[in-house]
Amino acid sequence: MTRKYLIVVEKADGNYSAYSPDIPGCVAVGDTPEEVARNMREAIEFHVQGLIEDKLPVPEPSSRAEYVAVKL
Repeated sequence: MTRKYLIVVEKADGNYSAYSPDIPGCVAVGDTPEEVARNMREAIEFHVQGLIEDKLPVPEPSSRAEYVAVKL
């Protein structure tokens, strides 16, 4: 089964960080946006595997992102 989780990537001081609103506490860092996305995928897979092993519910993906245009 494949699930798609939203991740939020943010620029930090000298690197990038990411988190998923649907999986609290699951975070990753990387030197580039691509690296942090790869690291986040691995973090989510590891986190979900731990939930399954502990017989805990795996969160359903429910977050989505939108951009809005604003006049300046």
